Amino acid sequence: MAKTASKSHAVDGTTIKQLAREHGFDVCGLADAREAWAAEARLRAFVAAGFHGTMGWMEETLDRRSHPTAMWEDAKTAIMLGVNYGPESDPMAKLLQRDQANISVYAGGDDYHDVIKKKLKALAGLLHRQSGAQVKVFVDTAPLMEKPLAARAGLGWQGKHTNLVSTEFGSWLFLGCILIAEELTPDAPSSDHCGSCTACLDICPTKAFPSPYQLDARRCISYLTIEHTGPIPLEFRAAMGNRIYGCDDCLAACPWNKFAQTAREAKLQVRDDLKQLRLVELAQLDDTGFRALFAKNPIKRIGVTRFLRNVAISLGNSGVAEALPAAQHLSQHESPLVRGAAVWALRHLLLPEDFSALAEATMGYETDATVRAEWEQTL
Repeated sequence: MAKTASKSHAVDGTTIKQLAREHGFDVCGLADAREAWAAEARLRAFVAAGFHGTMGWMEETLDRRSHPTAMWEDAKTAIMLGVNYGPESDPMAKLLQRDQANISVYAGGDDYHDVIKKKLKALAGLLHRQSGAQVKVFVDTAPLMEKPLAARAGLGWQGKHTNLVSTEFGSWLFLGCILIAEELTPDAPSSDHCGSCTACLDICPTKAFPSPYQLDARRCISYLTIEHTGPIPLEFRAAMGNRIYGCDDCLAACPWNKFAQTAREAKLQVRDDLKQLRLVELAQLDDTGFRALFAKNPIKRIGVTRFLRNVAISLGNSGVAEALPAAQHLSQHESPLVRGAAVWALRHLLLPEDFSALAEATMGYETDATVRAEWEQTL
């Protein structure tokens, strides 16, 4: 909600940046919220091409998302803020531990929405009291394009993988925004420092970038494991490896990460109970256990069914003997989504003749057509 204006003294960019640091933000910049920009055209092209996949909310909020003032017509300045969530170690190393679950760096601690929103509200409240200006806060939960605004405010630039890149923090910045109904001196926008580098594009396991600066979310493992609610398309399952929630490959490959720093916000660092997650143990989780393990964590929002779908596929990719009974357990799950993924896992863990025998013995009891089709593929 916008704050009601009251009489007070003005604030300036220098003061705001100092206060931002005191409130736990690692970087802060200001942008004119009213200027025209090219982000709207890029967004509309993205949706028109169908690259948003099943994220229908992007199309539904297209007009509101098109420009900051479409969210709030009184906004004059966007105060863009970043919190570093740099990992302690190489996030790619876990991909080699096939019996372990790999989760995106951002999902190792508490939910960043909650952590950052608390900081934003505290800072915004202080700015309102000092300036009397109305303010609104955003942290990836409303149709506001934060990455283009952050680039305009000088926090970094959108790299060829479409994510923000910082010369100070590399790929690891959570973004938040305070829109304020006060005209403040904007910072100079960041320039693009990608050059001829294509490391982020080349490393993508599913080739999700049709061209530099363009993402087809339908091929992105982060989208597939988090946003996509149906079965994972067959062509992407092997490429998922042990990634059960998100993917950091394009972020981790960026050479600018040589300047990255470990997160100073303790709540965003990887929790001890999430550092080593064995796939066979995750496969045993019910809804209660899932909610307990991922309490206050962003993984909880996808629900246990989608989570176990992802775990089942990773079991099939693991190639370890102990994955077989875990996949068999999931093949009896109440959800067809989980059963279907478990069938795929069994097909990759069993010898062909053993899988065929199991399929013939099981299909008569299977009630879901999609799951039956999974069984039938090798018969």
